Amino acid sequence: MKHLLKLALLFALLLSCQAENQEEKAAKEAFEVNSKTVMANLDGWQNENLDYSMYSPDFVMLDTGFGVEKDTMSLEEMKMYDKQMWEAFDFKLLTDPPVLLPGVNADTKKMDGSVRFYSQWEVTLPATDSTDARSGVINLYESYDFNPEGKIIYQQVYGDFTGLMGHLMMN
Repeated sequence: MKHLLKLALLFALLLSCQAENQEEKAAKEAFEVNSKTVMANLDGWQNENLDYSMYSPDFVMLDTGFGVEKDTMSLEEMKMYDKQMWEAFDFKLLTDPPVLLPGVNADTKKMDGSVRFYSQWEVTLPATDSTDARSGVINLYESYDFNPEGKIIYQQVYGDFTGLMGHLMMN
């Protein structure tokens, strides 16, 4: 009887390991697919031609700026913000290509298909008739979460934007 119980426990352990391996494999595959979306996103941002179809209609972006009235931005608000930024500044990714890292679920601490990375961007305020061009480099941390359809559902970006804008707009 003891042998039968040990065998049953061993079998249960093997099944749970196999299920965990399948979850891990699915998360790695999702990370690989989602990483391609993030790279396309970065390319679109640099070229001021972002394909917003990679975003879910219920997308939310965490607004990490100092003193913001709202802490999140909808997809429509982000589109307007992007347009304003592209009209005022030029962007160049200096960390090319960035090293994309797998994100984890906050509760389980297991890979979940999300993507995160650190990067450096050069942001330039173009010259005008009365001013010279001015550039600054900003270090960023970004993360992207995806829905089951592979659309970006949540994005956050951390960096010293206040310092960068102060530098660029300085007379």
